[in-house]
Amino acid sequence: MNTNTKNTVIWIVVVLVVIIGAYFIYKSTTKAPVAATPSTATTTATAIDPNQVQAQEVTAGTGAQAKPGDTVSVLYVGQLQDGTVFDSSAAHNNQPLTFVLGAQGLIPGFQIGVNGMKEGGERLLAIPPALGYGTTSVKDANGKEIIPAGSTIVFDVKLVKIQAATSTSAK
Repeated sequence: MNTNTKNTVIWIVVVLVVIIGAYFIYKSTTKAPVAATPSTATTTATAIDPNQVQAQEVTAGTGAQAKPGDTVSVLYVGQLQDGTVFDSSAAHNNQPLTFVLGAQGLIPGFQIGVNGMKEGGERLLAIPPALGYGTTSVKDANGKEIIPAGSTIVFDVKLVKIQAATSTSAK
């Protein structure tokens, strides 16, 4: 029950983040008003900018700030917008995902979302397809689709450790 409650709370927070982000995007557009039916108004209000990661700070970290070139370690839960979890640190024996921020190997939206976080912080990230897997579906080892093509994906990310980039300046 604890896991279901946590997933429900995470899902509610994610939905709120997406709605609030969409509202601000909608309000910040400077286009002339267009007469809209209720259905098109709803579509516009819930649209996510296809080139921008939506992020909400859940807990502000107090440690070092992540920047490109740093090696970062994160705990995460990745899910579809409907709440279906497709990957998590828990599925990997609670081992943090460790990577060099800015290096290839992870989707751009995940790296954009982690950049600037402080050690000990937690963020919810909504990553549009253009910064995620785009028009490619992701399948597991058995060929089962786990992330449909064109999906906006949502991550709950906790930054647990930052190892600063080493300097390569000559002495």
